[in-house]
Amino acid sequence: MRMFLRPGILLLSLLLFTSCSALKDIQQAVTNLSRCKFKLDSVNNFQLIGIRLADKKSVSDFGISDGVKLAAAFARDEFPASFTLNVAAMNPNDGTGGTPQTAATLTSFAWTLIIDNTLTINGDISDPITIPGTGQASIIPLQMNLDLAKFFKDKGYESVVNLAMAIGGANGSPSRITLRAKPRLSTKFGDITYPGMIDIVDKEFRGQ
Repeated sequence: MRMFLRPGILLLSLLLFTSCSALKDIQQAVTNLSRCKFKLDSVNNFQLIGIRLADKKSVSDFGISDGVKLAAAFARDEFPASFTLNVAAMNPNDGTGGTPQTAATLTSFAWTLIIDNTLTINGDISDPITIPGTGQASIIPLQMNLDLAKFFKDKGYESVVNLAMAIGGANGSPSRITLRAKPRLSTKFGDITYPGMIDIVDKEFRGQ
């Protein structure tokens, strides 16, 4: 009887060891990838009703023709804006500090664009994005297209133009933007989704 039990006990022990080892590997992978952090880096190619703002510092910098177009569009409640929001992604799993070098692949990055504490549009990446485990920031460009009149019409024409220039003008920055995102990362054990939303800002890298 004992001769039959011993192989069974050995097999059970082996299965338990394998399961614990696999579980440990999964936990380690989740821990490593959840260390990825994000920060708003910059805004490029901001256009307001098709007018580039990169060289504009104030409302007075618009020519007469552009000024007339802007005023007419605002009066029609049509103030379409487009720009690229560059998100810096940091994957610290570079092989130092006792952790293996691991590339992180974003399979989803569902986001909501918040401007001046106002929820505006939302979206997601269309294709997976790989963030190398180099300890250096990688840039994720997100294309934004929204009608500013829909969200800020009540602030008045000049305030909305100034808002656009504060973001995408000559001295613009993402400081008035928050990107609320929920990353999903691919691992050899399957996709993992961050348990909560991350409010990504330009002041610091943030993660879970």
